[in-house]
Amino acid sequence: MINDILRRPPWRSSALSIAVGLALSACAVGPDFHAPEAPKVADASHPYTPAPLPAMAASNPSPAYVPQHFVDGQDISATWWEAFQSPALNALVQSALAHSPTVTAAQATLRQAEENYRADYGSKVFPSVSGQLQGARQRYPVAQGEGIPAGYTANLFTAALDVSYTLDVFGGNKRELEGVRAAIDYQRFQVEATWLSLTSSVVATAIQEASLRAQLQVTRDVVDNANRSLKVIDAQVRLGALARGALLQQQTLIAQQQAQIPPLEKALAQTRHQLAVLAGRLPGDDGLPTFDIDSLTLPRDLPVSVPSALVRQRPDIRASEAQLHEASAQIGVATAALYPNITLSGSVDRESFKLGRLFDTGTTGWSLVGGLVQPIFNGGALQARKRASVAAYDAAQAQYQSTVLNAFLNVANTLRAVDTDADEVTATADAERLANEALRLVERQYQLGAVSYLASLDAQRTYLSTRVALVQARAARFTDTAALFQALGGGWWNAPDAVASAASASSASH
Repeated sequence: MINDILRRPPWRSSALSIAVGLALSACAVGPDFHAPEAPKVADASHPYTPAPLPAMAASNPSPAYVPQHFVDGQDISATWWEAFQSPALNALVQSALAHSPTVTAAQATLRQAEENYRADYGSKVFPSVSGQLQGARQRYPVAQGEGIPAGYTANLFTAALDVSYTLDVFGGNKRELEGVRAAIDYQRFQVEATWLSLTSSVVATAIQEASLRAQLQVTRDVVDNANRSLKVIDAQVRLGALARGALLQQQTLIAQQQAQIPPLEKALAQTRHQLAVLAGRLPGDDGLPTFDIDSLTLPRDLPVSVPSALVRQRPDIRASEAQLHEASAQIGVATAALYPNITLSGSVDRESFKLGRLFDTGTTGWSLVGGLVQPIFNGGALQARKRASVAAYDAAQAQYQSTVLNAFLNVANTLRAVDTDADEVTATADAERLANEALRLVERQYQLGAVSYLASLDAQRTYLSTRVALVQARAARFTDTAALFQALGGGWWNAPDAVASAASASSASH
């Protein structure tokens, strides 16, 4: 029946085609958005730091030292954490991507933005069409012409089809849809940022666990060694070879060393809890793998992206650019509101006293209306809104520049940290080796009576501190190396399906 109504009016198909055509070809007032250019650097040989970074960090014969190379322009793998060559870490990161609620929430927000765009597109590009069918029973108190006497009671059936469309002559709707698409881009890069933040946090937390575990083991080893020395000292005190003060000093040293164990155990337990939550599990989950610093391999080749690539790789920069694009589109929306608003509407209706004759010839009525509304006076509200949208764009532009500056700061600090970490490992490895030699020498001298027991205590304290410092320095190299991959964007652009695959894994569980 509805098709029959539509088939009759000759203006229906042409008006609909003209309306859609005008919507798609409308000129859009306001600025056309162009992505900002990458910042210019003073010297391309060292774009992030005042002085060039070394091509390779300093070498050291210590087995704890691994040389690393900075490779300009090297691309980054989407699974950059695999460079640490730890199957347990690889499995944990993939599990976190599939089960983390933060990733699921970011993906759901992206889907929401996409569906909102579809809703806006449908309402702004296509005409609004509605149909209605109505039945009524009515009594006429007076005669209604020939055939309808006074007191006549009749049924009245009406079928109508209404079409309404606002022409987007000045591109207000086009700009609004452009802004919504930019909002989708923002949410998409928020998903990428969440993905990068999660993977980086899992890697950093696993490294922290490995560091704490190594520090705990070093402290326990030193306590065990001190307890063995305590037995010797106790025997010497019993024989009268040493004063009782030496025994008390050794016991004090052991108590001080043992006091360092509970805080390390607490920190290790809390780190394990954090790792479980990052992986989307309860803190009490005992199925997590354990991480040891010797089971991780330090990547030797470290990428250094050029600035023009960095601004396209960092999700925070791309998200800020999308906000800038959205603000630019809003200027066009506010500008279009200053111009006339043209609306076309039409309707077709049929009326009959009998339902079976509702679609007979002669029961059709129709109307076609065109209207134009031009703002004349509104107290300056429309002009103020346009100025406000320009100000919002200026704010978004400044925020974009701030995001870029902070991104370059992040990369510069991380590059410098990686470089100085190598020097720190070199120095602490030397200190640990020398402290170990000094401890052995002092112990031999003490056994021969050449030095006092205080010298032996000092040597033990120094050796403990240098061993712990070496563990921390090694862990810092791993942590800052992971931070460099994060600072350069994490390689998400090389795996367009990485986030999608995590989304399918999480949606499959719903």
